[in-house]
Amino acid sequence: MNTIVTGTCSLVLALLGWGEVEHWRASKRRLGSAVPRHGTSEAIVVLGFRNRGNRINAVNRWRVRAGLRSLDRAEGRLVLSGGPAGGGRPEAELMADYARGVCGYSGELLVETESRSTWENVRNVIPLIEDADRIKLVSHSLHAEKARAYLWRQRPDLATRLVKARDYRFGEWLLIKPALALLGLRNLRRIARSSVG
Repeated sequence: MNTIVTGTCSLVLALLGWGEVEHWRASKRRLGSAVPRHGTSEAIVVLGFRNRGNRINAVNRWRVRAGLRSLDRAEGRLVLSGGPAGGGRPEAELMADYARGVCGYSGELLVETESRSTWENVRNVIPLIEDADRIKLVSHSLHAEKARAYLWRQRPDLATRLVKARDYRFGEWLLIKPALALLGLRNLRRIARSSVG
């Protein structure tokens, strides 16, 4: 019995550790190389998650907080992206209400309310981030990497300005990181095999 318990615990710990490592690795991939060291502006793009109904869900609340903690500069702008993919109100509007009302964010904030997929999120925010010296895409780490891959495909000139966001934190979302890693790695493999998003 003790062997079964020990084996099960070891397997669970290994799985949780694997999920953590995959997210950490993803947070460092597909970043730009031509980012100006002393650029004065940055755009933090927060990608919405399918929100059913007219109340912001837990995932979108977390993504807004991760976006806010990714702001490094006074000239930073928060760009919230997401249409009404799962409910009545666009995800970007729900996230904007949360950023302003609950989190107390008072800086520059732009919303993009038409997107229904990650490819569209990236495509539709391009006019809102073209002038930024530094660009951060915020979501869980593998989804953010997927968005960075899409920006490299759609606008490689802008992708050279990609810098690391603060969406990865050790232990955060620990129990679901393995599932998110499996889904994320599958999606990244699909991107690598396809010629479009």
